[in-house]
Amino acid sequence: MPIQQITKEQAWQLRHEVMWPDRELDYVQLKNDDQGAHYGLFVDRQLVSVLSLFIDNNEAQFRKFATLAHQQGQGYGSQLLAYVIQQAEQAGVRRIYCNARTEKTGFYSKFGLLPTGDSFVRGGKSYVIMERVYAASFSTSHHDSSSEA
Repeated sequence: MPIQQITKEQAWQLRHEVMWPDRELDYVQLKNDDQGAHYGLFVDRQLVSVLSLFIDNNEAQFRKFATLAHQQGQGYGSQLLAYVIQQAEQAGVRRIYCNARTEKTGFYSKFGLLPTGDSFVRGGKSYVIMERVYAASFSTSHHDSSSEA
């Protein structure tokens, strides 16, 4: 399945359809979408899964991970997430994290992400911040679990 960078507008369309179809399109748009790298997985030239990656210094956050409902459970999202995590690793990040819906923590744990203990509710949905920290030299290791959702 081809995975490639896509435009923020392509990501918005799929995010909207999957995550918040009952809200306005601007609800799925992020203020910093211009700074992100947006990735999509295609099946027969149809965009079926999207994920956006934001790298700031040594940290990466992936956000707005969505797969079309009728394409879920076939491994497409897993392929896309593995690819994006690899992109972040290649960029040399020390930490990658996400705001996981509480019911999806088991899925993210398969990729080495662990709950930080921080959680919040937005739009009536419960989230847990999950992270994967990579080994760093003692002189540069600094862990800050604060984040903006």
